[in-house]
Amino acid sequence: MANVGIVLISHSRALAEGAAELARQMGVGEVSVEPAGGTEDGGLGTSIDLLEAAVRKADGGGGVVLIADLGSSVLTAKTYLEDLEEDTEVVLADAPFVEGAVAAASAAAGGADVAGVTTAAGEAYQFRKT
Repeated sequence: MANVGIVLISHSRALAEGAAELARQMGVGEVSVEPAGGTEDGGLGTSIDLLEAAVRKADGGGGVVLIADLGSSVLTAKTYLEDLEEDTEVVLADAPFVEGAVAAASAAAGGADVAGVTTAAGEAYQFRKT
């Protein structure tokens, strides 16, 4: 069974790449975690073209879970999903960015399907720090 891929959408390329690096560690090399951060020219913002490319790269046949950071990242993800014409199952998780990415990668590495990975990402809201 193919693992679920994960795409991290952020306004910052550095933030997306850093979170992806951390999540890949939790995916023990078994999960594709791709960043889609910033704009094409490296500035702050979001890009539906970068998101589309990251989804293609993350898709290993098991579906793809999107995790977004702030406002327009969520809007970019929703716009992408509305226009999605591919057969791949792609969903947007309601999850905290870093904690959700780590939880999602761990679940995907354990063989969870898209629904299971999405649930694991969302459950990261319950990780208390105090």
